[in-house]
Amino acid sequence: MSSTTLRSAQSTGEVLREIPLPPYVTGEDAQFAVRAVVVHAPRRWSGGTVCRNDANPHPCRLHRWGRRVLALRGLPPAAIDALVEQGDPAAVLPPPVRPGA
Repeated sequence: MSSTTLRSAQSTGEVLREIPLPPYVTGEDAQFAVRAVVVHAPRRWSGGTVCRNDANPHPCRLHRWGRRVLALRGLPPAAIDALVEQGDPAAVLPPPVRPGA
């Protein structure tokens, strides 16, 4: 996608396609997801909240992907928020929450 096309898509409010999810979430996928949500955490800026890593509007594509992967892994939103707050991209994941457990 050229920079002109990208600017045009952003100015018209189009959202870039989401990053595909893995067919099943491995431990390695989950660690990549932790890194994605931590590195692409929100940052307050004069124009609003942006991604700390790439200054795109928050949540950026990688942050959204990481949250979706971690949710598939069984982490509730509060646990994902705690990982972001902790700020460690190499943080150890809490055990997944199993339905009915």
